[in-house]
Amino acid sequence: MTKARDTVARLATDHRELHSTVSKVGKAIDRNFIADFASTSREDVFAGAEKTHLLNQVICQHFYRQGMLDIADELAANSSLEFKLHRLQFIRLVQEGPSKQSEAITYARKHLTQFVNRHEKEVQSLMGTLLYLPNGIQSSPYSHLLDPMLWLDIHDVFTKEACTLLGLSVDSPLSVCINAGITALPALLNIKQVMQQRQVSGIWSGKDELPIEIDLGKQGRYHSVFACPILRQQSTENNPPMKLVCGHVISRDALNKLTNANKLKCPYCPVDQNPEDARLIYF
Repeated sequence: MTKARDTVARLATDHRELHSTVSKVGKAIDRNFIADFASTSREDVFAGAEKTHLLNQVICQHFYRQGMLDIADELAANSSLEFKLHRLQFIRLVQEGPSKQSEAITYARKHLTQFVNRHEKEVQSLMGTLLYLPNGIQSSPYSHLLDPMLWLDIHDVFTKEACTLLGLSVDSPLSVCINAGITALPALLNIKQVMQQRQVSGIWSGKDELPIEIDLGKQGRYHSVFACPILRQQSTENNPPMKLVCGHVISRDALNKLTNANKLKCPYCPVDQNPEDARLIYF
């Protein structure tokens, strides 16, 4: 018992400083972190067709990584085009009034029942239109189903999926180039006029780089662009981005300029490292 007491006393003495530090961890967490987890939830994060598509893409990629190929293939092939086509045909029958009620019901049983699991609410709305056939669905709560925009929507869906199957872009490359030129032309004319007035027009001689940045909006952004934080230049195939051991990224030209006798000090950390350990990364 004496030996045990001595051991406990020695351990208590050795860990006294650690105990004091550990006892402050809880207070530090309460002071620096917000306990209201509900405030971190935002319903608008995945709102919109584009964000929904990205979320679905992440889910499919997860199943592919886990080896669940059958599930991923089923989700990837989960197109809404077929359902939307059958929906428009059903609405066309309903629009013709009570005389087409039996035909509309038969059509729904034959073609819409297979979509109940994936489009339950939409199918329920379509069935609700049958209650308003005598007076017409134009003045019913389901009048939105007659919106001509539904035809434009099916046109866009059909075009996108057809282009996907063919490996083509949805937008015409020629149209994209012309629209980009129209957007950039006024700014380029202004900067050229300024250069001529200041007699520095010879500076604009680069073939692959514009003298100013032209923002084409979200519609004109097709890939990520890396700008070297050291040289302030966009990366190219000859000057790609390089990831240092410490995790910071600079261009290859900046890497070569900062290298001295096979040693490199990161301009941010700074961590001494071998420049040969830098790795080429792709955006």
